[in-house]
Amino acid sequence: MTPRWPVVLFDFDGTLADTIPLIVASYHHALGSVLGERAADDEVRSWIGRPLQPVLEERYPGRGTELTDVYREWNLANHDELIRTVQGIPALLDELHAAGARTGVVSSKKSETVRLGLRAVGIADRIDVLAGQEETDLHKPHPAPLLYAAAQLGAAPHDCVYVGDATVDVEAAHAAGMGSVAVSWGAGLEPALAATHPDAFVEDVAGLRAALFGPPGA
Repeated sequence: MTPRWPVVLFDFDGTLADTIPLIVASYHHALGSVLGERAADDEVRSWIGRPLQPVLEERYPGRGTELTDVYREWNLANHDELIRTVQGIPALLDELHAAGARTGVVSSKKSETVRLGLRAVGIADRIDVLAGQEETDLHKPHPAPLLYAAAQLGAAPHDCVYVGDATVDVEAAHAAGMGSVAVSWGAGLEPALAATHPDAFVEDVAGLRAALFGPPGA
């Protein structure tokens, strides 16, 4: 079966890997250690998908750098223990490659951290291109990182789809002129994701496979 799009780009956190508990715990540790505060889980989850330091600086002016340093230290120390594989993702990536598709990751995290995660869940060798935080000056929901990844593969935007779990992922895909698939197992909430009008909203990897391999309009 031929994929609907010859290039499939993925967000990492909450899409290719179950990192949401790790990220939420890292935020709580940083806020508690530095500020003695705790943000609501829903607020913390809404930060996922954007670059770390700007989010923290915006929310806690003047403290972003310190919070980021504490976050990253704790996150890396607990990374492999708390990260989890999304069941079915490795097999889906294998199937996409077998069908001739190329795959990539576009993330707001630093590339080295994404590579750690890809190795931790055993899919590093299944990714053809990685666009991390350093590759572009602008970040999701701006289309720049998605367009960068497509250009690295020599692909036109309309030949690409972006799969993610956050509203900024769908918004970035629309802005880039790419297809969009939103997944339910990450940080985003279904009503917010639905409001961004992705081409498909899927609740499990079987649904993602159907969206990627099904006929247009399916």
